[in-house]
Formats: sequence, structure tokens, C-alpha cells
Amino acid sequence: MTTAISNWGRMVKADWKKHWPLYLMLIPVVLFYIVWLYMPMYGIQVAFRNFSPRLGISGSPWIGFDNFRNFFGSVFAWRVIRNTFVLSFFNMLWGFPIPIIFALLLNEVRNVLFKRTVQTISYMPFFISIVVACGIFLDFSTTEGLFAQAQRLMGLEPINLFSTPSLFRTMFNITDIWQSFGFASIIYLAALSSVNSELYEAAKIDGAGRFKQIWHVSLPGIAPTITILLILRISALMSVNFERILLLQNGFTMEVSDVIGSFVFRRGLVDFDIGLATAVGLFGAVINFIFLITANRAANKINGSGLW
Repeated sequence: MTTAISNWGRMVKADWKKHWPLYLMLIPVVLFYIVWLYMPMYGIQVAFRNFSPRLGISGSPWIGFDNFRNFFGSVFAWRVIRNTFVLSFFNMLWGFPIPIIFALLLNEVRNVLFKRTVQTISYMPFFISIVVACGIFLDFSTTEGLFAQAQRLMGLEPINLFSTPSLFRTMFNITDIWQSFGFASIIYLAALSSVNSELYEAAKIDGAGRFKQIWHVSLPGIAPTITILLILRISALMSVNFERILLLQNGFTMEVSDVIGSFVFRRGLVDFDIGLATAVGLFGAVINFIFLITANRAANKINGSGLW
């Protein structure tokens, strides 16, 4: 045992001497995660306390699982859980493959100027403030807005798309995908650039056309990247961009738009019930963790390309 520890110590020392600049560059990243992610975990215990700012975290009385019981016993529990999962699931169902398809199609473009122009245009919405982007869509959806004019041209009675409960989820996902798909495609384009060009040449010799090259060379080449990003996306199924929700929802759509994030915001910062808000947020995080473990195990069993 002592010999093994001594050998391990020598390996670490030798590796430090060889790569010490890389370790120094890693220090700010480690400090960031410690300060902003691990140290705040001390506050998780607020979920199990009747929190009072005057008493602080450690001074507030311990109440066990009462905050969780209050949440699951309320009329809002099923609504926010259902809405969070449904919105996130359909966002993943449509939003996850679109950047992949876009990157595959863009990778086939041979005109460099056209390719760069399309890339730039697709990236631009990502850098628009979410407040501005949501404001644009809300203005378009008014009775005199662009969407209403388009409905009149098609002979339909104009309706406010963001005030119609049956359409809210669709409109939410459209706005989110529009703003993010171009930027999300960057990592797939980078992965495609690393695919061995000799594989394409071999496929051409075998008589493969463009579509078959995409199917048999491009997709397998970026499959590990797709798997890793899919695992990460599944691990966030109980998380929705609640800032976009808060900007787009209204009284007409509350029944289908209220999610865990907006509920936590409302109970924590508006009603100032911080203990209950923390409990609901912790519940969502635990479910996401379970999704992460499950998705990673499934990926390892299917193709051995899990995160660990």
C-alpha cells in the first residue's frame, strides 16, 4: 500500500513538472466552480428550514420535509411539473435535431461566401437580448401585428398567438429554437471539420452520393458529440428557460406556461417564501440528476460513449 502511494506521488510530481502551465491555467476554472457552484450548496438546507433572513440559514428552525409536503399538497404542484416536462420535452424533440440537420446541410455547401453568410445570419439571433427578442414576437402577435396580417391574408380571423393557451407551447419553442439553433450548430460544424476527408473519398469511390455520405460518414463521425450533448440535454428535462417564460406568459396562458422556474421565482422573490422555493428548486435538480444518471448508463450500454 505504501509503495503504491509512493509511486502515485512520484507520478503526480512528474506530471506537474511536465504540465505545470496547464495546471496553473486550470486554477481559475476550479475556483469558479468552487465559489459559484459548490459553496452555494450549503444553502440547500434552506429547503428543510423555516427560513428567516433575520435568523440566517443556521439559525432558522429545522422543519424537515414540511416545505416539500406543502408543495406537493398544493394545487400548483402537478401543473408546474407537467408544464416543465412537456415544454422541455418538446423543445428537445424539435430543438435538438435542428442544429444537427442545419450543420450537416451547411457542411455540404461548397460556396465559401454563401456558407459564411448563412452562418452569420443564423448566429445573429443568439446575440439579441432575450428581452428584445421576446418583445419583437409579442409585438408581431398583436391584433395589428405581422402574424395577424398574415392570418388575414390566409382568410383567418386574427388571434393573439401568445394569449391562446393551445398555441403557447408551440410559440414558446419556435422563439427558443429560432434564437438558439444557429449558435448550437457551431459545435457540430467543428465536429464535422474533424471527420477524416479520406472517408468521403472512399465513399465516393464506392459510388455513394451526397446523402449516403452524410448518412454513412458524417453522422457516424459526429455521433459521439451528438450522444454527449443529448445526455446533457436529457439531464435538463426539468429545467426550462424561465426568463423567456416570464417574458411571454400572461394571465390567459398561466395554466400551460407556469413552470418550476417561474414558480420558484414567484414564491421566492415575490411571496418571499424562500424555504418553499428552495425545496421546489431542489426537487427539480434531483430529478435532473436522475435523468443524467439514467441517460449516461443507457449511452454506455448502447454505444459506450457516455460521459463517464
